[in-house]
Amino acid sequence: MLKLLGGLKEFVKRQPVTIDGTVFRMHVTFTTVVLLACSIMVTATQYVGNPIQCIVDGLPARPVNTYCWITSTFTMPDAFLREQGVGAAHPGVGPENGEPPKYYTYYQWVCFALFLQAMLCYFPKWIWDMQEGALMTTLVMGLQFGLGNEKEREKQKKILIHYMLTHIRKHTWYAVKYWMCEFMCLANIVLQVYWMNRFFGGQFITYGLRVIGMSTEHQDNRVDPMVFIFPRVTKCTFHKFGPSGSVQKHDSLCVLPLNIVNEKTYIFIWFWYLLLLVALILMISHRVLIMYNATARKNALRYRHYRLITDDVAKAVTNKLSLGDWWVLYMLGKNLDPIIYREVVREIAKKADA
Repeated sequence: MLKLLGGLKEFVKRQPVTIDGTVFRMHVTFTTVVLLACSIMVTATQYVGNPIQCIVDGLPARPVNTYCWITSTFTMPDAFLREQGVGAAHPGVGPENGEPPKYYTYYQWVCFALFLQAMLCYFPKWIWDMQEGALMTTLVMGLQFGLGNEKEREKQKKILIHYMLTHIRKHTWYAVKYWMCEFMCLANIVLQVYWMNRFFGGQFITYGLRVIGMSTEHQDNRVDPMVFIFPRVTKCTFHKFGPSGSVQKHDSLCVLPLNIVNEKTYIFIWFWYLLLLVALILMISHRVLIMYNATARKNALRYRHYRLITDDVAKAVTNKLSLGDWWVLYMLGKNLDPIIYREVVREIAKKADA
């Protein structure tokens, strides 16, 4: 397992050329790695350890464990409200009183669900890598480093400026495709939250809020909200034939240690997805702002290298370049050496046609 987790570092290693934004990388890189790591840990716990251990009198434990794992276990919903040790043996585990039991069948699928979520988070990057066409890598040409052969650096800088001046108003689709991939990230998080809420019986959306609320309650009055979604002790019914051929019913008490891992995994996912959702909404709002507001584009260009690019140069570039050209120039600012970037922006501002 440690070897598999170590292999995930390839996803997070620093790329020589930046072709996307910080929030986009949080979604497609960090979130993918976290979900894959969680999937590996749950898989290891599920198939290497003992994911379920059932207690039943008169029957061998191993076949009962296997049966209860591959079918389902259940709890009694009203038993969560009973006093533990008096009306219920454990939260959700108590005598039947006519109310339909709540069955749990998801835990066999958690490792696969996490893997699928990781692939969905990585999908926008896969799309963007195909659509980007290594344009940014071609334009940078090693100019991210200020040191080196001066003549070679000047030659590369002139090539970059010439390209920008001869391809004005030809990068709109480049910017639009990237922004569509960013919007895909937002849609992915919203759809995943909706799907997880359905997956856990409509209790995932308020999961984190209930955990926070539990921490503010008195110790004696606390009801752990995680046991409603991830019960640690459940019941299972096993039927077998008796000596006379009659069907005998055996109730077993099943301990699910795997749910300790599941509950911690999904509480982290709940808070991380909330943070990511807020960041994506703010990012999309910023993209809409720079689409329709030239002043916002000018300020964004100056913000990256505030002391190197004057207000007049930033304003000239913003007015002369199309939205797509401006975006390519903005992304170049994340890659080029600051001094070289200042010279490139000044030349473009001076020579570009309005």
